[in-house]
Amino acid sequence: SWSVFEDQILYQLLVFLQPPPRHSFRLELYSGTHLPERCSNIRVVLECTCLRNTGNIPCFVHPSKTNGMAQHSPLLQNLCTGSYLDVEEIACWVQNSVQTAWEFLPQWQHWQLTLLPSSHSCRMLLNSSSDIQLSAVLVFAVEQGSP
Repeated sequence: SWSVFEDQILYQLLVFLQPPPRHSFRLELYSGTHLPERCSNIRVVLECTCLRNTGNIPCFVHPSKTNGMAQHSPLLQNLCTGSYLDVEEIACWVQNSVQTAWEFLPQWQHWQLTLLPSSHSCRMLLNSSSDIQLSAVLVFAVEQGSP
């Protein structure tokens, strides 16, 4: 969605997260009386690839025959707390990625990017030399029923 406030345009974008290969997301229903403040109920499940014809792709679940160790998931190590997606880690990762990629975009010389503090989304403010302000909020979601 988008809206205009005085001299600022606000874009709100819903970003659907997809599990990487050999992972799946499982929504665990929350049984409390209030909604959780974090997406702590989206569990990341590692999938076994031992019986698939995947070539040399190691299985996350079972140890390999060569070194006797299971592979580690970068998703679990970087964007999760335990086995659950951590929206604060995701927001931080996206903000860092946007900041890093910004200078490679052709528009970067005409717009100033400011990342605004947020622990549950990625908030950006873009200012142009002609006093136009664009504000974008990326909100993260997982589709219910996605593999």
